[in-house]
Amino acid sequence: MEKAFFINGGAGRVLCSIPALEHYAETHDDFVIVAESWGEFYAMSPKLREKAFPIHHKGLFKDHLRDKEIISPEPYRLNAYFNQKANLIQAFDILINGETSSFEVPETKKLSLDINKKDQIVGHNMIQEVKETLKKDKVIVFQPFGSTVEVQGNFIIDSSGRSFELSNVVEIIKELQKDYGIIIMSQVPIPGWEQMGVAYPKDVSLLQWAGIINAADYFLGCDSVGQHLAHAVGKPATVVIGSTFPENITYPDNKDFNVIDLGLNKRLYSPIRMVFDDISDRVNESLMVMNESVLKKIKKAIKDKIGVSKKTVIPQLSPNTDNTPLPVLPGKKASVKSSTNGFSLPGKQINKKKPIDEILELNEIKN
Repeated sequence: MEKAFFINGGAGRVLCSIPALEHYAETHDDFVIVAESWGEFYAMSPKLREKAFPIHHKGLFKDHLRDKEIISPEPYRLNAYFNQKANLIQAFDILINGETSSFEVPETKKLSLDINKKDQIVGHNMIQEVKETLKKDKVIVFQPFGSTVEVQGNFIIDSSGRSFELSNVVEIIKELQKDYGIIIMSQVPIPGWEQMGVAYPKDVSLLQWAGIINAADYFLGCDSVGQHLAHAVGKPATVVIGSTFPENITYPDNKDFNVIDLGLNKRLYSPIRMVFDDISDRVNESLMVMNESVLKKIKKAIKDKIGVSKKTVIPQLSPNTDNTPLPVLPGKKASVKSSTNGFSLPGKQINKKKPIDEILELNEIKN
């Protein structure tokens, strides 16, 4: 009987289901994917884009599900996963293509994404504008918070121990902005970011973030979707891990990934999607607190991989003036008092190229 695969959960999980489903598509034609969340990611797979449907698709049950076997693969309930023998990609592969009773864990299949031209151009333009405005020729995308982060009054906390601590985020920005342009990837605003000299894109989709990370020089982040995007587009990265196991959720075998494991020999596995375990969260909640030596490791890893920007003058940003950074809105023309893809410098107009010029340049087409 043909199958319908229901895929749910966070964006990272959905991305990690793609290699297994692409492998399944090599030998099966009549199947569908029901995306309970983040279905737009399947559009970046040529093999899967016509197989995937959002859960609210009209006539989905009658037209595509009634005669199919319903499969809901759950990696977190796989023994090989919660015993750190398989990562997310491997776990999906076992559940979709293999035998769950087998002790054979397949090699990690390749995760690659077909980013469309529009999202590539959004990413290219944003990176170029940040470089031009901040006078830095190397740009880092920094994702400090995972999906479990919460805003509690004046506090930003992650009781699961996956996200960077806010105080460390500020320290990292202050240190890295000496040598790099920084774009913050976060739905949660960092207090006082306007005076930090960073770009903070607003209303940017995850598909556009794929384009931004693809165009950037480096990625720095935690256990969240950004590191999966960086892995998929072949971008060098530093990933800082606390409560979760690198063997499960990141790519320690990727030669371009530097994984800093702050929870080594300290964490307890949190059996989410199986049972509620408050004890593990209490043990793990402070694992992402960093000292100065960790901050030095982060900067060294970046410098060793991509070097530093050429010596430049950092724009002086003063609070309560028109010099302060403004929210980033893709596609807007830069001006002193308008939202831009980076910053507004006093008295300077940034001349952006038209999209068609960018395409011609990227493809090196000459008359």
